[in-house]
Amino acid sequence: MMNFVFGFLIITGIIVSMLTGNVDAVTNAAISSARSAVERAASLVGIFALWLGVAKVAEDSGFLRIITRILEPFVRFLFPSIPKGHPAMGSILMNFSANLFGFGSAATPFGLKAMKELQQLNRKKEEASEAMCTFLAINVSSITFLPTTIIALRMEAGSANPMEIVGTTLFATSVSTLTAVLADYVFRIINRGRI
Repeated sequence: MMNFVFGFLIITGIIVSMLTGNVDAVTNAAISSARSAVERAASLVGIFALWLGVAKVAEDSGFLRIITRILEPFVRFLFPSIPKGHPAMGSILMNFSANLFGFGSAATPFGLKAMKELQQLNRKKEEASEAMCTFLAINVSSITFLPTTIIALRMEAGSANPMEIVGTTLFATSVSTLTAVLADYVFRIINRGRI
């Protein structure tokens, strides 16, 4: 769908530039944007390598497991349908722990594994279960203590204080996660009323 939207915007821009006689401006913008994208990507490789290394150390040292133990009672409350000791709970906890510290790349495999394990628990295979919907809502809104990707982008852009967004990010992601959990709860009640 997004390919169609971007395709439409690009084609419309080219047509308008031809009609107004600004084809040179479009060509120059395309070339400079491509150059800028490559330069930005190259400069971010080192920063991402650093943060992914930190994420790997956090995972291998057991730091994520400690956070997982702290989060378990809260997550158990959100997912009452998951049996105690089921592997899905471990994957969900590892995903949430990685997302808390902005390690999205480290969180993705845990998220995929959690969904696969939740599907095994799902009685109606063609529909998403309540646990799957809750997991997706929280995963997408995800509370983040340390937004490493945004910090890296701010460092690359030359920010004098790239870490100053931590407080506002924590507030915004906390509100978004609370909203997601409340919306999930409301829709769960509405859905149960239809059955």
